[in-house]
Amino acid sequence: MAGAGLWWSAGAAPNPGSGAPEVVRLGTPDASAGGVMPVASTGADKLEKFKGAEPKPMPPLSFVDAEGRKVDLADFKDRVILLNLWATWCGPCVKEMPSLDRLQGQLGGDAFQVVALSLDRGGRTAVEPFYKKTGVEHLTVFLDPGSESMKALSLRGLPTTILVDPEGRELGRVEGAVEWDSPEVVAFLRQFLGHGGGPARGRGGVMKTGG
Repeated sequence: MAGAGLWWSAGAAPNPGSGAPEVVRLGTPDASAGGVMPVASTGADKLEKFKGAEPKPMPPLSFVDAEGRKVDLADFKDRVILLNLWATWCGPCVKEMPSLDRLQGQLGGDAFQVVALSLDRGGRTAVEPFYKKTGVEHLTVFLDPGSESMKALSLRGLPTTILVDPEGRELGRVEGAVEWDSPEVVAFLRQFLGHGGGPARGRGGVMKTGG
């Protein structure tokens, strides 16, 4: 199994009553202690359904980096972006973070980047210790302590991951933890890239060797 979660295309959101995957619902108590486990499979068949998604315009989205500098999602134009909305208090988010880091190490470069956007209210003081403890090496710290992205992107829960094409359009999204560096998922993502990826790089194309 590649992980847990369920892709749906940008133009075909799931019916709320159709067995949507469990995630940490926004505004609910902390579920990190034994918490909420996703229940739907992300087999290659579900990823293939997602492949033919009709691109959907993304709303403007701004956040900050670890130094407090403003970052716009549009800054990553011309790359395929895997935008992951997460928080350190979210059990499924914590579970999938190492695989997101490995995915960035494997595919990150001029054609692809994982943008892991934390919704932790503590911002940098919550995320940097977590990255260090977890051994995250390839992901850049991006922060949304005011959770502005929650409303802008109509999030139902965490983690939510959105695939964005090089023109900045949403191709689809998945709720729940996924094993992002599994062979099935990596092969699926490679189909959207102009080439096979390259060394992990930070924002602006600078080679990134640390967390």
